[in-house]
Amino acid sequence: MEIPLAELQRNLKMVRLHGMNATLETRLVQANQGASFAEVFTCLVQDEMDWRNSRLVETRFKASGLPDRPTLTEFDWGFNPKLPKKEIYELVSGKFIRDGADALLIGSPGTGKSHIAKTVAHAAIQTGYKVVYREAHAFFEDLFESDQLRRRKKVSKLFSESDLLVIDDLFLRKNVPKQAADDLLEIILNRYTSRKSSLITSNRPLDDWGKLLDDNAASSAIQDRLLHRGHLLKFEGRSYRLKEAAVRLTEGRQKVSG
Repeated sequence: MEIPLAELQRNLKMVRLHGMNATLETRLVQANQGASFAEVFTCLVQDEMDWRNSRLVETRFKASGLPDRPTLTEFDWGFNPKLPKKEIYELVSGKFIRDGADALLIGSPGTGKSHIAKTVAHAAIQTGYKVVYREAHAFFEDLFESDQLRRRKKVSKLFSESDLLVIDDLFLRKNVPKQAADDLLEIILNRYTSRKSSLITSNRPLDDWGKLLDDNAASSAIQDRLLHRGHLLKFEGRSYRLKEAAVRLTEGRQKVSG
């Protein structure tokens, strides 16, 4: 018995086989051109699996807080040839997450730390890891607000139990909250104990952390845990942001003169 296409599509939608539904017409054409039932059915099943995986990745991405999806494809390695290229590729591969290790990206502003951190987070999401990304000021604000709203346990669990926690631009703002040392130490200790990976970027050298946190003991404990199973990458060179600003300025002048 031949079932009308529209009815078959409704049935697939009803049982939530959206991936099959999206490619059904294409697969029917494939069948009419001589493909066997097994070939067409195998393709339909793969279509459904691909669709579900895509939706799952999208859900993880939205939950992560990652603002964009950078890759290494557009990264200009030639601009700063001293960057630790081999170590960066290793981070993006996700091996350190599988090993329960950590990473610290330290260096001058504009040298690519945030781009690499976001690239690592994006790659981890695509691999299937649960990732949480926060700029440092937002990380501390979330914890402060959770105290005020009596949601501390929930937010602490989010930061402590994700497969990868990225804290970007730590100490970009010189003045951190009074409780910053305790908050950061709590999360790092939780993650260290459960072997969950953390990645932190900062333009301030490690020697300055104690002063910036106003707590040398907490700073030492944080660094001790991060570096015990961690990777320390130093970013040196010129600022990509200043380079891009110079290009825009030059283009603007050329338009005016033209």
